[in-house]
Amino acid sequence: MMRLGAVSLVVPDYDEAIAFFTGPMGFDLAEDVAMEGKRWVRVVPPSGGTGLVLARADGPAQYAAIGAQGGGRVWLFLETDDFARDAARMKAGGVVFEEAPRHEPYGVVAVFRDPWGNRWDLIEPAG
Repeated sequence: MMRLGAVSLVVPDYDEAIAFFTGPMGFDLAEDVAMEGKRWVRVVPPSGGTGLVLARADGPAQYAAIGAQGGGRVWLFLETDDFARDAARMKAGGVVFEEAPRHEPYGVVAVFRDPWGNRWDLIEPAG
């Protein structure tokens, strides 16, 4: 058995990132373990699945990658069973959507950015 357990997301600050993901994004804090000079911080969507390891930037190259890990493209895809509910919660928490929801053959989708500039899709899959 193999599965994708987590994806790392480079952020400027652990606590700021935890607040965003456990606040308007509705994720759960799965782990926050102190290590030598850093922390192992993992957040997961409330229904489980692949989580994010929040990696605090260290050095100029990593700071330059903050918000640009997808090269300007949408590279993170968050699925929901209720687009309207989750988009409303996210907007109430300050998340900015780049567009109005649109209906595509694969579902209802809209692009938003996290506080660092990474582009995400919020998707309610069709069917």
